Amino acid sequence: MSETEVKIKRKWGDRRDGRRIKAPGLQTIMCYLMPKRTDCEVYLSDQFDATELLKYLEKKNAEHPEYKTTVFHAAVTAMARMVKERPLMNRFIQGYRMYERNEISISFVVKRRFTDGAEESLMVLIPKEEDTLDSISKKIAGDVKETRKSEHSTGGIDEMLDKFAALPRFILIPAMRFIRFLDFWGKTPKSMMDGNTNYTTILTSNLGSIKAPSVYHHLNNYGTNSIMITIGTLHKAEVLQEDGTTAVRDVLDFGATLDERIADGFYFARSLKLIKHIFQHPELLDKPLGEESGYLYE
Repeated sequence: MSETEVKIKRKWGDRRDGRRIKAPGLQTIMCYLMPKRTDCEVYLSDQFDATELLKYLEKKNAEHPEYKTTVFHAAVTAMARMVKERPLMNRFIQGYRMYERNEISISFVVKRRFTDGAEESLMVLIPKEEDTLDSISKKIAGDVKETRKSEHSTGGIDEMLDKFAALPRFILIPAMRFIRFLDFWGKTPKSMMDGNTNYTTILTSNLGSIKAPSVYHHLNNYGTNSIMITIGTLHKAEVLQEDGTTAVRDVLDFGATLDERIADGFYFARSLKLIKHIFQHPELLDKPLGEESGYLYE
């Protein structure tokens, strides 16, 4: 049992991964009119100026050459802070009801080898209040290194998926229906939720690592994941400055697909602005997540 589960006492109607909250009338009706998460997708895209972030990372990496802190590590840390300061982003809809997660979780897929046909492994990061970029970077770098030691599944959710995939079709179809039934009623076994990207706050894809642009990526109806973020390749572009002039800067494209039932567009846009602000003021990444960034929303 996690520390969060010890602190939060489950009440009637709560799930293992979140507590039930009363949704506003409009959002409650939307759950019944559009019960599928894929029916309620809203897509936001933006271009973040990463020039200051790159300078900051260059200095940081010079201080600890034993491992490299990357733009992706910084992006994950910024996402964690965004969810911490914007709690509506940590909500999800399942079984026509709204819930707020017990903890923040960010997941991504690791390709074991950068070759066609190489296996992929699922990874989930659960940031804590005391975490900063340094601690999150070490966790990601360590977990990825451990995963890539083997070309095959090393257990956990990956091994469970392999076992399910080996079942014959006439067994797999009703088995998946039963799993969806458990998911709807919040009775999915803990063993099937731990390490499962479908049960995390944010599922992110670092497409820049394979030299690809950020793209629209759909949500899934299974599970509770309500936010999908793709990160594109770092590249040069002309950026309009505050004084009205333009300058060539290092930029990064972000694409975010969200379940519109958990909040409104205004809240989503402000949340994305916070990540953008952190990229422009990377010193905020050294603050523990439990401390407010101090960002003043426009």
